[in-house]
Amino acid sequence: MSQKPKPKPKPKDKDKEMNKEELWQAVLAEIQFHISRANFTTWFANTKIISKENNRILISVPNSFSKEWLENKYNKLILKTLYSLDNKIKEVKYEVRPSLSLLKSSESSHKAIPKTDLEEQLNFQEFKINKETNLNPRYTFDNFVVGSFNELAQAAAWAVSKKPGLVYNPLFIYGKVGLGKTHLLQAIGNKIIEKFSSKRVLYIPAEKFTSEVITAIKNQSIEKLKTKFRKIDVLVLDDVQFLAGKEKTQEEFFHTFNALYEKNKQIVLSSDRSPKAIPALEERLRSRFEGGMIADISFPDYETRLAILKTKLQEKKVNFSEEVLEYIASNIQKNIREMEGALNNLIAHQKLYNKQPDIKTARKLLKKLISPPPKVVSPNTIIQIVAEFFDLKKEEILTSSRKKEIVRPRQIAMYLLREELKSSFPFIGRKFNGKDHTTAIYACEKIKKEIENNEKLLEEINLIRQRIYSQSC
Repeated sequence: MSQKPKPKPKPKDKDKEMNKEELWQAVLAEIQFHISRANFTTWFANTKIISKENNRILISVPNSFSKEWLENKYNKLILKTLYSLDNKIKEVKYEVRPSLSLLKSSESSHKAIPKTDLEEQLNFQEFKINKETNLNPRYTFDNFVVGSFNELAQAAAWAVSKKPGLVYNPLFIYGKVGLGKTHLLQAIGNKIIEKFSSKRVLYIPAEKFTSEVITAIKNQSIEKLKTKFRKIDVLVLDDVQFLAGKEKTQEEFFHTFNALYEKNKQIVLSSDRSPKAIPALEERLRSRFEGGMIADISFPDYETRLAILKTKLQEKKVNFSEEVLEYIASNIQKNIREMEGALNNLIAHQKLYNKQPDIKTARKLLKKLISPPPKVVSPNTIIQIVAEFFDLKKEEILTSSRKKEIVRPRQIAMYLLREELKSSFPFIGRKFNGKDHTTAIYACEKIKKEIENNEKLLEEINLIRQRIYSQSC
């Protein structure tokens, strides 16, 4: 009796061929779209999948603090991303396993840790971070693409790396998210270490600095923390806008700044806005930030975006067609990090299926990232949708009623007119039955401040935004 031919595997069965490292790489490539680079580096460094059994994923993390943060802050995002790659995955757990580099004895501390197969395949060096400096050797001046949008910042950074503490101190670099600020800051640190091996360099995101201050206060070890930071020769603080509103952290950083500056130690700072535009920042800190060199990074032009993509591919030793690169460069115009994330998605797909993605595949894989811009909405549309969301009539929101169930939606509508349409405060006041512009200012500031600590309100506003743009498309 002849044997039946084996059925050909379905396309989805290829997912089963994805090993743990490849699966986690694909997850990281997606997650970096959704969070800042500072958070990505802080919370996802030294993490990996250690088991995949019975529809359950077990992820190793370097310490209990990271475990708690991933469980409480990012678990939904991680599970959702894993499920999109393998719909059999139903649960994610985390286990503390200190990284190998922390467990090595002093006798073997100089032995190199072998690369994983995945690092060899994807040349993914995001997590090769020096534990002493927090610097990633991947970020250098050599692979930083210079264009008219960033040449001043690059020139200032290069000068600082040649003469730390003697020129442009402090150096303050600002620009929108994903334009290369972190790359430039770490390039400074790496170049200084290369040129001045005895100098102590520390790169730290502002959120990490804040958490260290909080921990020091809790453990009554603030003096130990002060000593740690005052020993540094070059302090690189990323995303300083996150210090806004944190009084104790600002106070500690103010004293650290003064102690280092008085000894001609180099201070390098970055932010998503200029010092003047950072809200709730103490004037004494703002004054010091403005006391050195301030350089901005704007949006790259098309030619520079294409050059950046080609540089990234060269680093990763991968080739894509010119058509695919032009598609990415044309559609992702204001975020270099998103461009790199798009490349990582395509690279993960190529490694998984052993086939270079064509333009049709690229469009499909990147459709979540590259979508047509929403049509412009009108003020009346926003007011109408806010009213419907809270089961009110449009006329009720526009009245002068002081009832709580009306005042709140009215303030949210004012806030959305300001945020989504950039309407002036006088215009907003006029839309609401001729109210004074100060009423609009108060409403917008109140909602903006409350969003920072009220997740429920943020969810409501995001749902309203979805309805606004889904109806306008």
